[in-house]
Amino acid sequence: MNKNRFILTITDVRGTKSYNLHQAMKKVFLNFLGFILVLLILGSLTIGSTNRELNRINEKTSKIKNEYLALEKDNKILSDNISIKERELDELNGKIENIEEIIGLKSDETTYEGRVDLATITSAQKQFMLQNIPSGYPVIYSGITGKFGNRMHPVLKRKAFHPGIDLRAKMNTPLKVTADGIVEYAAYSKGSGYGNLIIIHHAFGFKTYYGHLNKVTTKAGNAVRKGDIIGYTGNTGLSSGPHLHYEVRHIQKPLNPINFLKWNMVHYDKIFKREKRVKWQSLIKLAQHQTMLKVQQSSLSVQK
Repeated sequence: MNKNRFILTITDVRGTKSYNLHQAMKKVFLNFLGFILVLLILGSLTIGSTNRELNRINEKTSKIKNEYLALEKDNKILSDNISIKERELDELNGKIENIEEIIGLKSDETTYEGRVDLATITSAQKQFMLQNIPSGYPVIYSGITGKFGNRMHPVLKRKAFHPGIDLRAKMNTPLKVTADGIVEYAAYSKGSGYGNLIIIHHAFGFKTYYGHLNKVTTKAGNAVRKGDIIGYTGNTGLSSGPHLHYEVRHIQKPLNPINFLKWNMVHYDKIFKREKRVKWQSLIKLAQHQTMLKVQQSSLSVQK
């Protein structure tokens, strides 16, 4: 046999075959097998290293995600606590205002600025104020189960200041907003006792609160019009039965909502005599100015 040749024998089910190959081919074949082996080893090492790096990235991603969720939860708790403290401060301010009025530290609005000149208010201006300041009933009137002011809390069984009124209402009674405004809060108010709560920010510094709801159908940031349905009454939070807790506030001061429930075009002037904690005359001047601007804008639009 020639030294520069070698025999390659292959055996399978059909028999044995022998191939007489040149020695150079042997070297090429062996080098090719070695190259393939090196590629397999390098590929295996690369895949192993990549898998380890991917696992480290997944672990880091999971850790960051958990930290984010924990931070988001802490922020939610902090936001809820701030809201609760704000409402507690509002209630304390209301108590102080009531006490000051009782003991005579605050007098009724008897100055010129405090008097309301009803003769200067037009029908359009009255309608404008009723549209933008809380007025009328948020639910079909069926009676009042809890009055404004100090009372015995029906659940806590202790005396507490009640910053609104409780309106009798069956479960899932449609709730209507009592003035145009922007939704400030619309969710479950944890720790406050309000349960599902909606807060609407109205014009001229007014706000309305709607508590113990079964369902909320609006979101924070939404613009709402007087009469829009924003939720349904319920029994959530510190509540002894289905009803609506309704509040009217002006510059953080709780006002007796009963005066605003009965405010309409027919009984327009009564609120100015009953609700002395609002500087109505200066507010009316602002409303008159705004309605005048609207009339002027409408005139300009017609002329164009």
